[in-house]
Amino acid sequence: MVARPTWHGHLKLSLVTCPVGLYSATASNAHVSFNLINPKTNNRIRMIPTDPDTGPVERSDLVKGYEVSKDEYVLFDDKDFDKVKLETTHTISIDSFVDEDDIDRLYWSDPFFVVPEKGVGAEAFAVIRDAMKAAGKVAIGSLVLRGRERQLALEVRGKGLVAFTLRAHDEVRDADDYFDGIPAAKPDKDMVEIATRIIGQKEAAFDPTTFKDRYDDALRAMIKAKQKGGKGVVEVEEPDDTNVVDLMEALRNSLKGSASGRTPAAKKAPAKKAPAKKPAAKKKAA
Repeated sequence: MVARPTWHGHLKLSLVTCPVGLYSATASNAHVSFNLINPKTNNRIRMIPTDPDTGPVERSDLVKGYEVSKDEYVLFDDKDFDKVKLETTHTISIDSFVDEDDIDRLYWSDPFFVVPEKGVGAEAFAVIRDAMKAAGKVAIGSLVLRGRERQLALEVRGKGLVAFTLRAHDEVRDADDYFDGIPAAKPDKDMVEIATRIIGQKEAAFDPTTFKDRYDDALRAMIKAKQKGGKGVVEVEEPDDTNVVDLMEALRNSLKGSASGRTPAAKKAPAKKAPAKKPAAKKKAA
């Protein structure tokens, strides 16, 4: 069953408009989640807002506060937020078209499927979609979603469109603040050449069906074990520790392993010898 749309409105390109719906392209329930339970009663714990001085308070009596300094807040109520609330036009207005490569991947965020509503608007949607496909461009637009204005990047996918929300410029940190501290290193050309060959041997088609969350899988296995009355102990395989003494040797061994279709066995650090025992001191004669 198709989920309910997150947003209803219109997609507009100049004078061409069509009714569309936005559907979240990702599932939020894919991961295992837990509730806090009192093991003595098996009751789920309810979180009650509590004032450290007066005790429990009603949520309806609370207001929001912005911390301007330690323990000092500027308070806001619903009327304050209504003053800055954006009026929604229920329209995704396409403002410009850009090349996909022009958008830094750091700005891409949540994806939504853009689906036309059945009726006369389907033809207008097809006109916009096919024109975008012919131009080979990504559309940039905006809409008001959940009270906030969001910038969107829309691209053609099959018979529909996919809209990605774009992060604001001040949300994306400057990579130079982190990368400038990386020490300069000039790697050996032969090592780089071998590493390049390893990359070539591991080249493959992108297949997201192979992506697994081992932690979630282990949790689900443990849940099943506990449901059946078992102890619910599930071991997650850990990779062997390696002791890379010679980087060139490690690269060559990796290349051999890639060529044979298997990963070479990890080279473990030699076992440490136990220190020799000191001879016991002789007791002095009384």
